[in-house]
Amino acid sequence: MGGGNAQKSKMAREKNLEKAKAAGKGSQLEANKKAMNIQCKVCMQTFICTTSEVKCREHAEAKHPKSDVLTCFPHLKK
Repeated sequence: MGGGNAQKSKMAREKNLEKAKAAGKGSQLEANKKAMNIQCKVCMQTFICTTSEVKCREHAEAKHPKSDVLTCFPHLKK
């Protein structure tokens, strides 16, 4: 007894579902874009959420020497 059209369709759906799951694990570019939530308020450059205070200060001193660090990154206020 051979498989009918319903069985073939079910197998195809399962196969495509497995392919979709495998494809979602490959690239992390979308996750990195979503994690870019620190932004310099002067030049609007974005930084990943794990950026340290030191890196923010380095950016402010190198790119905006006339501006205050807190002007560039107001989240550094304590």
